[in-house]
Amino acid sequence: MSLRINDTAPDFHATTTQGEIDFHSWIGDSWAVLFSHPKDFTPVCTTELGYMARMQPEFDKRGVKILGLSVDRVDNHGKWAADIEETQGAKVTFPIIGDPELKIAKLYDMLPAEEGDSCEGRTPANNATVRTVFIVGPDKKIKLMLVYPMSTGRNFDEVLRVIDSMQLTAKHQVATPVNWTNGDDVIILNSVSDEDAAKKYPAGFKTVKPYLRTVAQPK
Repeated sequence: MSLRINDTAPDFHATTTQGEIDFHSWIGDSWAVLFSHPKDFTPVCTTELGYMARMQPEFDKRGVKILGLSVDRVDNHGKWAADIEETQGAKVTFPIIGDPELKIAKLYDMLPAEEGDSCEGRTPANNATVRTVFIVGPDKKIKLMLVYPMSTGRNFDEVLRVIDSMQLTAKHQVATPVNWTNGDDVIILNSVSDEDAAKKYPAGFKTVKPYLRTVAQPK
């Protein structure tokens, strides 16, 4: 199953470090970040989980739930979490899915169907493609996918930046330009006429080109 942006995120039932969940029900009316790992006790992923644990208050402020996944058993996750807290200085309080039968990794097209049905005997290299970040909206649609190699730690500040952009653009008829950060000027969509833009932004907007109009970020 090939997944693309705006596809409905596949629903699933899973065992996590915080009990059983049904993914869509667990999301509820929130946004969600699902980020996957090829194996427990891997060095790059250890730093990533620790950083996400430290950043969790920022995600909470934005109404975003965090959900990890690792191709291993839940009882291993608990032991790994102790290492993460010891080495990264942060306690993981978000749930981590156990995927010992590779079902969710396959459902999300991170492993091919022929890869077997057990985590036993598999190495991180066997699961190298299970390194994707999915952002899912309250409508259960996939809003973003980022795929990283095992050797490169993920930039979760960028994930937070993208969430700020998507939440802003979901409320207003705007887009965000290159390297935008919260508080920067934004772009008025081409579907908004100059007349409507003048009504919407009485303080004015800047026309760089007829197709490129910028305005202060809406409150």
